[in-house]
Amino acid sequence: MFAVICKDKPGHLEVRKANRDDHVAYLKSTPVVLAGPFLDESGGMNGSLVVIEQPDMAAAEAWAANDPYKLADLFENVTISAWNRVLG
Repeated sequence: MFAVICKDKPGHLEVRKANRDDHVAYLKSTPVVLAGPFLDESGGMNGSLVVIEQPDMAAAEAWAANDPYKLADLFENVTISAWNRVLG
């Protein structure tokens, strides 16, 4: 599994909202283990955490590159790390 950690560009909440339906549809159509937004101090969405099942890093990178949020240029940065579930 891989954890995909994304930080939104400042001031891009409207980009997130405009692409949310496509993003959620993408998540539902792919092997996602869990997903949800990061929140700022006021409760506004400002990033994403998605744990995906992929065979290797190249496949995880390809998955992240095809996320509608990424295609809409929402993210300031994206980090992908191999991840191992211990609990839950």
